[in-house]
Amino acid sequence: MTIKKHVKAGGGVDFQMEGPELTRALVVHVERKKRTVGNVFDRDAQSKLDEAIGLAEAIDLDIVDTLIAPLLAPKPGTFLGTGKVAEIAEHVAKVDAELVVVNAQLSPIQQRNLETEFKAKVLDRTGLILEIFGRRATTKEGILQVELAHLNYQKSRLVRSWTHLERQRGGFGFLGGPGESQLEMDRRLIQERISKIEGELETVVKTRDLHRKGRERIPYPIVALVGYTNAGKSTLFNKLTDANVLAKDLLFATLDPTMRNITLPSGRKIILSDTVGFISELPTSLIASFRATLEEVLAADVILHVRDVSHAETDAQAYDVNLVLEELGIDEQRRSLIIEVWNKSDLLPPQELTNRQALAQRRKDVVLISSLTGDGIDRLLDHVEQRLAQSSLMFDIMIEPSDGKNMAWLHQRGEVLDRKNYEDGRTKLSVRLDADTAGQAQARFGKAMKEKT
Repeated sequence: MTIKKHVKAGGGVDFQMEGPELTRALVVHVERKKRTVGNVFDRDAQSKLDEAIGLAEAIDLDIVDTLIAPLLAPKPGTFLGTGKVAEIAEHVAKVDAELVVVNAQLSPIQQRNLETEFKAKVLDRTGLILEIFGRRATTKEGILQVELAHLNYQKSRLVRSWTHLERQRGGFGFLGGPGESQLEMDRRLIQERISKIEGELETVVKTRDLHRKGRERIPYPIVALVGYTNAGKSTLFNKLTDANVLAKDLLFATLDPTMRNITLPSGRKIILSDTVGFISELPTSLIASFRATLEEVLAADVILHVRDVSHAETDAQAYDVNLVLEELGIDEQRRSLIIEVWNKSDLLPPQELTNRQALAQRRKDVVLISSLTGDGIDRLLDHVEQRLAQSSLMFDIMIEPSDGKNMAWLHQRGEVLDRKNYEDGRTKLSVRLDADTAGQAQARFGKAMKEKT
């Protein structure tokens, strides 16, 4: 079995694990010892290790053993202390591991030094998540976003880990000098590819802006699904839209955003948007790369925060999701748009289910559902209707026979619910408008516009 750096045809760089069998991996979770009491959402070490195992299994690694390594303070050279490094090195040899997954963020030097000590490839948490994203991305945009994050990660790790990087290329003539080193050339090629991808993603951003402006002309509100990875967003999306988005018990089963039109029980049409799942300590490079995609959430009229309430650390997961939302720019005012969807109620024990039902009934921003069985879906749609109604107003507007321009304006900017034609040629439209559009309409129609109570 060999593990090597692999350069893809498009210029991207990823890890390649070759051989007839799965790569044997040792998963090490580094548990930082706290000098002070942490916040209420701190997870226990075993839960963090379990999540790291799930991440490793998502790229088909053969987990031969796991360890929890306590750490008081990181060491500049190896992150872990000398004794712990030696202990893990012995364990790597004992279980014949070819790859050590370290559930922490390592610097390039730390990663290189650990590889030397362990005599095995080392992959940190950021690299592991990038590997998963690299496998899951299917659209051109998703592939570009993942490759950009991966290249930025890989660029910082060109630290002469391979002997061929020390070779020199000869210069020209007498003044050519030693020429460009392989290390410098690799770094230059990666930077050139980064610049090219950034240019292509700029086009993607502009295209997304055009799509958003196009949707603004269509009077359908946007409802966005967000949540921790594996919380059941895609299953809920499929239940509401009859779509076939991949929904498996996998971390980051889907990456690329999907949008579908659906009709609420009242007959009102909305656009439902499924987004990439979040995770604790999500690499900032990935947030930056996926910003164009995640900013769809900022344009939403309602945000459904899907939570797996059957998970032991559902509160901690919700805390991590809220941190990412804050980083995206969801301020306190926009938090009023969020409805918490407590999913997977079918997995709760009877007493816990009763407690959750009581809690959900006391809160206006919570709905308890099972996206698998469909229980609570009707209540969820009612909550969405109520939340949208809070941000929109109903009006009767009288249109003169010759005023086709304003008639078209209302159809573009509002949701026309009813139409009545009179013998004198005038038309009365019953229209739903958001607050901003209502102000513009008032300036256009004046006394011909009356709010419905």
